[in-house]
Amino acid sequence: MAEIYRYQAAGGVVIHAGKMLLLNRPKRHEIRLPKGHIDPGETPEVTALREAAEESGYDDLAIIADLGSQIVEFDLDNRHVIRTEFYFLMRLLSDRQISRPAHDTEQFKVRWTPVDEAIDLLTYAPEKSVAAKALTAAKAFPSL
Repeated sequence: MAEIYRYQAAGGVVIHAGKMLLLNRPKRHEIRLPKGHIDPGETPEVTALREAAEESGYDDLAIIADLGSQIVEFDLDNRHVIRTEFYFLMRLLSDRQISRPAHDTEQFKVRWTPVDEAIDLLTYAPEKSVAAKALTAAKAFPSL
């Protein structure tokens, strides 16, 4: 029987000028939303902003809406993973970028995609669902 591994992650759906920030992971043949593990002592909001900055390089972001949470289960490396994911709608405040960790620079290629194409490009159904929820929430913010 596979070991069960539970953890929490948080991420964001960044929308700017009618485009959504997606991350191409060429080595895994995936298109993803930015997200990652919640570190001890971090809130989901802090994690979401940190992960979006580390993975994309854009660090001048603001959370504008809570998109809720979901539980995702999958099998990986002889483990059954149960991950609680928290997501937030984010706005890009400026094009300011930070130096990304080498691991993230190699792994994640930023792809700004028109919002009407973004959902179809995402690899996994749970992220497609979050992106759709973000587009609905974004209608309350016409400046996006």
